[in-house]
Amino acid sequence: MSTGSASSDDTPAVFSTRLKAATWDAHHEAEQQGFTRALLDGSLPREGFAAMAAQHYFAYTALEEVGRALADDPVAAAVVDPALFRVPALERDLAALVGPDWRDLVSPSRPTRTYAARIEQMADDPAGYIAHHYTRYIGDLSGGRFIRRAAAHAYGLTDGTGLAFYAFDQVGSLPRFKEGYRARIDALGLDEAAQRRVVRETRLAYQLNTEVLADLERTHTTGLAA
Repeated sequence: MSTGSASSDDTPAVFSTRLKAATWDAHHEAEQQGFTRALLDGSLPREGFAAMAAQHYFAYTALEEVGRALADDPVAAAVVDPALFRVPALERDLAALVGPDWRDLVSPSRPTRTYAARIEQMADDPAGYIAHHYTRYIGDLSGGRFIRRAAAHAYGLTDGTGLAFYAFDQVGSLPRFKEGYRARIDALGLDEAAQRRVVRETRLAYQLNTEVLADLERTHTTGLAA
């Protein structure tokens, strides 16, 4: 795949650059959700933060189960990396935030069930799986440190308890890891049809995630615009 300048229709030649540009508006919409703003400005109740961790648990369980199933697939293997897996960290966080019996107390919301079901469908679409993997993990690596800092301050979690989800200790340098991640998906040399499919699925992944956040906002915040 060429890594030269943009083509005549201004579409970036490098796929990872094209993917970021084509999904930026969907990414921005997710970031602007009232729930996310409340979390970052410290006004979100602690139970709202715990509820988000619970919904993450169900989404990441689906994401990582499919990832294991696709670990030997020539396309999906470019991104599947156990160093990124978040379910064990979420289990520790939920034990701290909800209590030792958290498994009996949390359940997926309707939007989360829809989101997880879509991820599970990607077991038959490795390129589509990359879209969901990219949306979640690159987002976590990019914005997680800001959420971790805000939550530590707002909820007194200064020792890191309840924040294991945001600690990617096994990946080393985050900028270097993200650069390598993008290089791996570029090296796949996906054809135009596959690239378009990944872009569409990534936009859908952002939409599904936004719907999860909107549901959390309705249940755990007041006085904020949807």
